[in-house]
Parts: sequence; C-alpha cells; structure tokens
Amino acid sequence: MTKPIVIGVAGGTGSGKSTVAKAIFQSLPDENILIIEQDAYYRDQSDLTYEERVKTNYDHPLAFDTSLLIEHIHDLCNHKTIQKPIYNFSKHNRELESIKVCPRDIIIVEGIMILEDKQLRDLMDIKIFVDTDADVRIIRRITRDINERGRTLESVIEQYLKTVKPAHEQFIEPTKKYADIIIPEGGYNKVAIDIMTTKVTSIIQEKNKKI
Repeated sequence: MTKPIVIGVAGGTGSGKSTVAKAIFQSLPDENILIIEQDAYYRDQSDLTYEERVKTNYDHPLAFDTSLLIEHIHDLCNHKTIQKPIYNFSKHNRELESIKVCPRDIIIVEGIMILEDKQLRDLMDIKIFVDTDADVRIIRRITRDINERGRTLESVIEQYLKTVKPAHEQFIEPTKKYADIIIPEGGYNKVAIDIMTTKVTSIIQEKNKKI
C-alpha cells in the first residue's frame, strides 16, 4: 500500500477554504478521498464552565489540539482508522461522540491554521492558500456564524475585532509563504481549482505507475 496524498487547504476565516476543498473533492469522483476539517480539532474544554469557554480565543494556534490532528493524519497515512472529534460551536466544546474515519488514497486537510505548524506542514504533499479580501471574509463569517453557529451579530463583530483580525495578521497571513499554490478570489476561481485538480490527478497517475 502506498502513502496517501495529503493536500492542505489553508486561508483566513471566510476565505473559501471549504469551497476549494469540496471543489477538489467533487472534481475527483473516481478517487478514494476524504476531508478532515481542522475545526473538528478545537481542544476539549470540559473542565471549564460555559462562561469560561466563551472567553477562549478560538483564533489562536493554542485553541487547537494540533498534536491530535497530527496523530490522526499519521494514522490515516499508515492506513489506520481514526475517531475524528465532533465540535459543538454552540456549546463551545467537544462532543462525547466521535466519527469513525477510514483511511483513503487522498486526504484533504482544511483549516485556518494548518500551515502554521511545521510538523503538520511536513505531512502535506501539496499546500494551498486561499487568498480573499478581508471585507469579503468578514461578511461570510457573519453569515456563517449567525446561521450555522447560533451567534449574534454583535458577538461576531466583537470577536472579529478582538481576536480574528489580529490573529489573521499574526498567525495566518504569514503562512502564505509556505503554500505551493495560492488561489485568489475565495474559492470561486474555477481555473485555479481545475489546475489544482489536474495536478492531483497527475500525482495519482505517477504513484499508480510505481505500484
């Protein structure tokens, strides 16, 4: 068995990372592929009260259980099944249940901080950064957090100004230098996605020749 191809898709909040990851996924219908979302790997905070959990800076690298994510990617690359965490954004905590994920030939890892950690970067065969204007990203974040995560407009704006924007400038934007490919226009750049898909397909074909 050959090592799976690991594709990292990074970018700021609301940049269109999920759109790019899903587009790659859907463009390879004949391949054995899965997506691992970094958002599932926020740290368990069961030892904190709800009021304390609300105050956590979720836009800092320390908010993520990166060691567990690295362990899980290692396991999948070694053809082992994992139990992926489930994070509840309304409770600001990890659920007791988890999701069984079986190894696949292609693993897409998607998240804001996935290029921030060297150990995690080193597991990736292809690194992508989705680059989108800040005004577009905040509008998307407001829409997502209100509709999908039960937040109020005031709380989303406050969080953006206090932690999201500073964290993007300090931890996310600098990781662009590690990307093999930068996709502009927030995931709606079909040409860039087609090029990405063609590249992945060529890597798969090359690996198959060696088997």
